[in-house]
Amino acid sequence: MDSQPVTVYWRPGCAFCSSLFMRLETAGIPFEDVNIWEDPEGRTFVRSVARGNETVPTVTVGTKALVNPSIDEIERAMAGATTDGWRSRRRSR
Repeated sequence: MDSQPVTVYWRPGCAFCSSLFMRLETAGIPFEDVNIWEDPEGRTFVRSVARGNETVPTVTVGTKALVNPSIDEIERAMAGATTDGWRSRRRSR
């Protein structure tokens, strides 16, 4: 897999964020995390890619932004595959 940097934008209390953190760790994918409640630039970025909303988790892989992605979508983005914005079915892990 390509080693493009992965950043997860999150906020405290977000169950989807906690689940994604666990899946990334299980998959062995290194990532940085940005708490949008503590980082105004992170909050602004999330709003810019989530139609004005503070939807988390929002993930960047290199320069590609993914809003509430599955682990599969993140892995595809890391591999350089294109995504068309449609949500893929999530596999149960």
